[in-house]
Parts: sequence; structure tokens; C-alpha cells
Amino acid sequence: MSSMAAVKLFRNQLIRNVWRFKSSGQIYNIRPSNVLLSSSVPIRNFAANPSLDDSVNEKNPTAEKLEFQAETRMLLDIVAKSLYSEKEVFIRELISNASDALEKLRYVSLKGGESHDLGSLDISITTDKTNRKLTIQDTGIGMTREELISNLGTIAKSGSKAFLQNIQQSESTNLSSIIGQFGVGFYSCFMVADRVEVFTKSMNPHATGYLWKSDGTNEYEIIESDNIERGTKIVMYLKQDCREYASEDTVRNVINKYSNFVNSPIKLNGSEINTIQPLWLLNPKSISKEQHDEFYKFVANTYDRPRFVLHYSAEAPIQVRALLYFPELAPDQTDFYDSSTKGVSLYTRRILIKKEAENVLPKWLRFVKGVIDSEDIPLNLSREMLQNSSLLRKLNQLLTNKIIKFLHDKSVKDLDEYMNFYQDYGVFIKEGVVTSDDPKEREELAGLLRYESSYTKPGETTSFEDYMKRRQEGQNDIYFLSAPNRTLAESSPYIEALKKKNIEVIYCYGPHDEIVLYQVKTFKNVKLTLVEKEINAANSQSSQAVDLGADSLSQLQLDSLLPWIESVLGNKVKKVKTTGQLESHPCVITVDDMTAARHFIKTQLKQMDDEMLFSVLQPQLELNPKHAVIKKLHTLKDSNPELAKLIVEQLYSNSMVTAGLINDSRKLVSNMNRILELVVEKY
Repeated sequence: MSSMAAVKLFRNQLIRNVWRFKSSGQIYNIRPSNVLLSSSVPIRNFAANPSLDDSVNEKNPTAEKLEFQAETRMLLDIVAKSLYSEKEVFIRELISNASDALEKLRYVSLKGGESHDLGSLDISITTDKTNRKLTIQDTGIGMTREELISNLGTIAKSGSKAFLQNIQQSESTNLSSIIGQFGVGFYSCFMVADRVEVFTKSMNPHATGYLWKSDGTNEYEIIESDNIERGTKIVMYLKQDCREYASEDTVRNVINKYSNFVNSPIKLNGSEINTIQPLWLLNPKSISKEQHDEFYKFVANTYDRPRFVLHYSAEAPIQVRALLYFPELAPDQTDFYDSSTKGVSLYTRRILIKKEAENVLPKWLRFVKGVIDSEDIPLNLSREMLQNSSLLRKLNQLLTNKIIKFLHDKSVKDLDEYMNFYQDYGVFIKEGVVTSDDPKEREELAGLLRYESSYTKPGETTSFEDYMKRRQEGQNDIYFLSAPNRTLAESSPYIEALKKKNIEVIYCYGPHDEIVLYQVKTFKNVKLTLVEKEINAANSQSSQAVDLGADSLSQLQLDSLLPWIESVLGNKVKKVKTTGQLESHPCVITVDDMTAARHFIKTQLKQMDDEMLFSVLQPQLELNPKHAVIKKLHTLKDSNPELAKLIVEQLYSNSMVTAGLINDSRKLVSNMNRILELVVEKY
């Protein structure tokens, strides 16, 4: 590539970084939250580093004293007292400003076609424990006198009016919430410093150097000074209770936490410390497995390795670069139940905004680790809490869709690998189905679910996609059954009629699987139907016209048996009727919504007695008139009423257990024992 082509490329890439700054000084002032931040382009092949000397010669021995604007004084007071929950973020803010100043210098230099040596473009930080002093210096674009006044003495024009209006109109005592749409940048240093000095010199030819200083109260001073090189140096004289920020170890830890991936070198007391590469900005093909392993351990603070790696970038509908890892280790119990856990760190232009970012990914993806970097994210005043914005929702949706597609592709290309993942993390996918408000997203997540079925062998699973391919002609539903295990599923009375028609039934064994599939509702326009509901529908269509046949009780016999059973059960049933959907079972229980009923039992049973429970459920007992027990019951009701009543109670209880509507089967024991006693007495 020619030198002119390289310059052109750098111009195109850098223009997004700095178009937002009307003047260089705005870098050091308040950032409105709707500013779009951009990624950096490294240009480090420059010569010696110009210093910003602490000792300056004042051209004018008389300092120019100026007052802060009223709203600026108010902002300084809020920043110093209540804005940030962690004071350490002032280092992040000032490093971010310094990085912006260096980017601005690069851009202006390239735009002007200048080829002269810019020197070393870096950020230098010096600690002085003896004098409780911290210095942060950059060799960037610097500021003029006018920019010092307009940008360090006043709130940015875009924010001042709205700021004052909100202060005046709000009755809230939480002032930090009032100004949540602004960013403070430079002013954050007054959280920790009694006094701040800013040495600066603009990159403009023949520019004059200046010293700006203030104690953060009512006024500031500007002094014209010699011996200042291009750039800006901020010297903070720390408060007694903030003296830890004059410690090299403390500052190093803060930089490692927030600013490890800043584009420019950061030197702490002369040693470069931000040496970890931001892998998410590199070409995915250039990153080795070993690099991913080490980076994963760094961002996830763990010792295992990533199972899957998703490296993703997009420019629309929102700019984002993401490097996401799926852990190799299975989650523990706290991972399952602690929905407050977040796994991704949110960056903007390599600066950490939130270590465990909320709302960037849905809660069900909390097991995913990694980094998300977006230039388009709106930030609030302290950067510690992201605003609830449409951009953030777009980012969430974009990444969620990408992750779902990634997992779907994995299930197609390497089913064994996917199934190992699903065994460990399938519960999170199910959580996503239940918690998602988007029907389309629920259906996409349903495509990731795996269940055994009446078609598969024990231990093998199927997807809804494969189920659809095996549907019988004229089959309009995907049928599923909830049971504790396969043995009980295959012996369930509810699937007898479907098995006879060779219709496949999904078996779900987990405690929440029924709710999950209930939430899916449809898959590719095909309705998911609980088998118990199918019996109800079939009986409704038949309108009681059950084909009795020669081996069945007659209609006349049923007309006397059914009312008698209703009288025995009383309020326990809404109705007793016959069904043609059973083969080997004597009876079943049906309710209008079996899923809701079972969920109700699990959550509310302890709060109500049996009578109240039955009145809520209103179960129906459906009899198989061809079954030997039912036929014998007809004669027993006259010949041995006591035994007949006990059998009715037992049939009802058995059916309630089979339906999953009785959790404690111990209630059945006494009734069963009495039946045995009567049988033994007879024989």
C-alpha cells in the first residue's frame, strides 16, 4: 500500500472518532449522552515523547481569575458528593479523555496532510505518595485559552439549559438521577482532589501554553505560561481520605479494571501496563486457540476453557463488536437460580463501562462470558448505569438473535458437541422460552430444545424440526406429554389413542418442561398440544356418541352407573362421562387446562383444603365402558355397595395421580388397605 493510500485509509477510519467535537476542548468537558463513540486506530510510529513540565514560567505574573457558571458550580457539588458510587472511576474518565485527545490529534494531522513527526502518542500517569499527588498526561491535541474557559469553566452548551431545567423542575432529592443524561468527564477528578491543575498547549502553530487551576469551588485561574509542550497534563492534589490514589498499586488495579484496552499506550511511572490485546477488534482468523483460552480466563476470571467461541461484528442496525465465550464447565446451582448474575463486560471504544452489564443480553444468557464493544451506546452521567434506550434494546436483540443462530448452526454441524452443551445449559434455553416476550424469539429458541419422544429410543432425543418431518398425513398438532420418566410416559392413558394412530408424542420429564412447551404455543405455524387436551377435544367432537360395542356396558347400564358414581364422588368431580379414547385403562381425569392446573397444584396446594382444590380444578372423570373394572363396578354397586364405593374412590385417586394433580399419594394407602381387607374377607 502506498503512503498516500495509507493516509486515505486512516482518514476514513478516524473520521468517525472525532466528527462530534466542534472544538478540541470539548474532549475534556461534559459528554452529552447521545454522543456516538467510535473505535480507535493505532498509529504509534512516532519519535520522542514531548514532556509537559511541572515547572512553568508565567508570562503574565497576574493570574486571570474567572468564576464558574452557576450551573457548573452545582454540577461540581453533585459530582463531589453524590454522583459516583465508586470514586475510582475518575481515573477511567480522565484516561478516556486523554485517549480522545490523542485520536483527535491523529485525525487532524491526517486530515491536514501533515507528515511531520508528532512524537510519541501515549498517556503517562505518575503517582507521588509523599505529596498525595496524581498526574495524568497526554500528548494529544491540547487546548487554547478560549477552549479552557468554554470547556472547563462552563457546562457544554448542549447540556446547560436542560440541566438547569431539570434541577428547577424536579422535586427529587436524588440529584444524580436528574442529570442522568449527561456525562462529566473531567469534572470527576474533583471527587478525589482538593485542588486540580491543568497544563495544556494546543497543537496549533505558535500556540501559547496555559495553566488552569481550581479547588472546585467558585472560581478558577488561568495563567499564560512557558515551557509547556503540546498536549494536556492534569495534576490532582488528593484529599486526605483519597490518598490511596497516589499509590502505584491502586492506580494499576483501576487501569487494569477499566482501561486495559485503550488504543494508546498507558505508562504508569514509566512502565507500559496495558499490554493485553483487545481480541474482539482483531481478525477472527488471526486469533489462536491459546489466545482465546488466555483472554477468556482474563475476562471471565475463571480457570476453565471456552467450549464455544462466537466472534461477531456488525455496523447496522447498531455498531457492535463482540467476543463471546460459552464455558466448558457445567454451571452450578447458583448459576441456575441467581438471575442477577451477568457474564459480559460492556466497553465503548475499548473503555470499560460496566464489568457485569445489565440489559445487554437477556437474563437467560447470563452464562455467556466475554466482551461487547459498541460505539453507539448512550451513557449516563457517571457511565455506571446504562440508560434504558432503544439503542440498547436493539443491541440486546441483535446479539440474542446472533447467539440463537450460532447455537442452531452448531446443532446442525456438530450435534454431539451441541448435545453436550445442551445437557449442561439446556435449562437456560428453557428459561429463555418462558421469559421472552417475543413470539418469534420463543419459536427460534424452541428450535434449540431437545426431548425424547415415542419415536426415539430411550436416551435419544429429537428436535421439533425433525418431529415436523415425521408428522402423519392430516396431523395438525405437535403433541407432548409431561411425565416423571419414560416408563410412566409410555404407560400413560392419555396417549393410548394417539399411539393407536401411530402419532408421535414428545416426552418431557423436567419439572418445568410443561410450562416451557406451553409457552412455545406454535412451531412453524403448527400448534403444540398437550395430550390431555387432545382427549378433551376428541370427546367434545364425539359429543358423547361413544361406540359402545358388544364388549361394553350398554347405554342403559351407563345411565344408571354414571349418576351413581357422581353421587359417590360428590364435589370432587364436575361430571362423570364415558370416553372412547382409552384401551387398557379404566378411566382418566380431564380438566379444561391441565398445564395451568398442575402449576396451580405445585404453587398453591399448601394454602387450601381438598374441597377448595376440587372447586377450583373442577375435574371430570371419564370412564372406559369396555374395561373389566368398570363393567364389574356396575354389578358391585348393587351387590356390594361398600366395596363399590371404595373402588370408585380408588379409581378417582389413581386417575388424579396419573394426571399429576395429587402430589402426596400417601392419602391413597388407607383406601387401598380397606379394599384389600374386603377382598380377603370374601376369599
